[in-house]
Amino acid sequence: MIRRSELVKMIDHTLLKPQATESDVAGLVEEGLKYGFHSVVVNPYYVPLAARLARGSSLKVCSVVGFPLGATLPEVKAREAELVGRQGASEVDMVINVGALRSGLDDIVLEDVRGVVRAFRGVVPGGVVKVILETGLLKREEIEAACALVEEAGADFVKTSTGFGPRGATVEDVRLLRNLVGDRLGVKAAGGIRTYEQAVAMIEAGANRIGTSSGVKIAEGAPE
Repeated sequence: MIRRSELVKMIDHTLLKPQATESDVAGLVEEGLKYGFHSVVVNPYYVPLAARLARGSSLKVCSVVGFPLGATLPEVKAREAELVGRQGASEVDMVINVGALRSGLDDIVLEDVRGVVRAFRGVVPGGVVKVILETGLLKREEIEAACALVEEAGADFVKTSTGFGPRGATVEDVRLLRNLVGDRLGVKAAGGIRTYEQAVAMIEAGANRIGTSSGVKIAEGAPE
C-alpha cells in the first residue's frame, strides 16, 4: 500500500491546457502547496507566476520544452530551456524529436536532448531534465533507441507521453522503460492517470514520478 504522504512526493501536478488562465495557474500552485506535491508543471509563459507563488516552499516548478510535438528547432528548444530556467523552473520536460528518432537520425536526437541538458543546467545547476518519448507513436526498437540516447545525452528521466498524443501511459510502457534504463534513470508515467489505483499500478511497474492533472483526486483517493 502506498500512503498519501509517500505518493504526493511523486506527483507532478500538471496544467498544460492552452486556455489556462492566471487564476487557473494560481489555483494549481495553491493545490501543490496544500497537498505537498513534488512540483507543478506549467507552460513556459506561466513559469514566472508559478515561481513567485511557490517561492519559499519546497514545491518545485517544472515547465515544458518543445511541447507538445517535439519538432521545433534544436536551438529553439535549448533557448526555451534556458529561459524557463532563468525564470524559476528547476525541472523541464522536453519532447524528443519523434520524427528524427523514427527516421533513424540518432545523432540529431542525441544533440537535440544534449542541447537542452546543457542549456538548462547552465542556468540551473543540477536541474532535472525529463525527456518525453511519446511511446504511443513508437515501436519497441524505437523506444529502446530513445532510452539509450536519452541516457547518453545526460538527461535524468524518460517519460511516457505528453498527454496530447494518441494515448497516455500504460503499465506495459512503464515496465519496458524501467527494464531498459534500470536504476540509471528515472521513469515518469504521464497521460491518462486519473485515479489512485492507476497511479499505484504505474509505480508498481517502475515509475518513480507521476505526471497528472488529477493530482488532487489521486491524493484524496490515497490512504492516509
